[in-house]
Amino acid sequence: MEPKIVSREEWLKARRALLAREREATHLRDAVSAERRALPWVRVEEEYVFDSPEGTATLADLFDGRSQLVVQHFMLPPGGPICDGCAGAADMADAARQHFEQADLSYAAVSRAPVAEIEAARKRLGWTFRWVSCGGNSFNHDYGTAFTPEQIAAGTVSYNYGTTPYAHTDLPGYSVFARGDDGAVFHTYSTYSRGTELMFTPFAFLDLAPKGRNEGEGVMSWLRLHDEYETASAKACCHAAD
Repeated sequence: MEPKIVSREEWLKARRALLAREREATHLRDAVSAERRALPWVRVEEEYVFDSPEGTATLADLFDGRSQLVVQHFMLPPGGPICDGCAGAADMADAARQHFEQADLSYAAVSRAPVAEIEAARKRLGWTFRWVSCGGNSFNHDYGTAFTPEQIAAGTVSYNYGTTPYAHTDLPGYSVFARGDDGAVFHTYSTYSRGTELMFTPFAFLDLAPKGRNEGEGVMSWLRLHDEYETASAKACCHAAD
């Protein structure tokens, strides 16, 4: 659609009207965030043990001495592939954690793939965050991001609290945990599907621009692992030369 070209005065009038709507959205977001923080907690009774390059680690270990933890349920099943959406979000987390860790929040990624595959992906993409394997426990299944072939075949996948019929063995999500004064671990929040967009900051930038998320060829059709963009650009140039 062609843009409407107007005078500066007309543009300011339209921009001020939009600002009022943006302020409404900001205040609503503040209210929803407050409700999120006020959710009740559930004590984690399961003794989850994860595999890592340093050996085994418990859920409590992932807090790394802090009182809060956000876990990215990273879509990397045994044998791969690496989910480009999860990888894009992990790029953001690896940069942001140098700041939010100062505010008493730790971050870790958890996948069902074995440690060797996780480490190969982490080294390839240059990440420094903690990334552990839940292949030996039910963590991702319990927190709604992994499903058995039997569940998929039976249509009993309850992803995003049963609000979507989408089914796959591994799906994206984030879960938040807190530690009490006695060291007990509590589950405070989980989000899935479009709820994960809050952690994918490229969307925040794209939503400012006229083309928006530029998904004319499909949802996130432009997204690649960050070490694949040069290859994709080179292919595009070759095709253009043809």
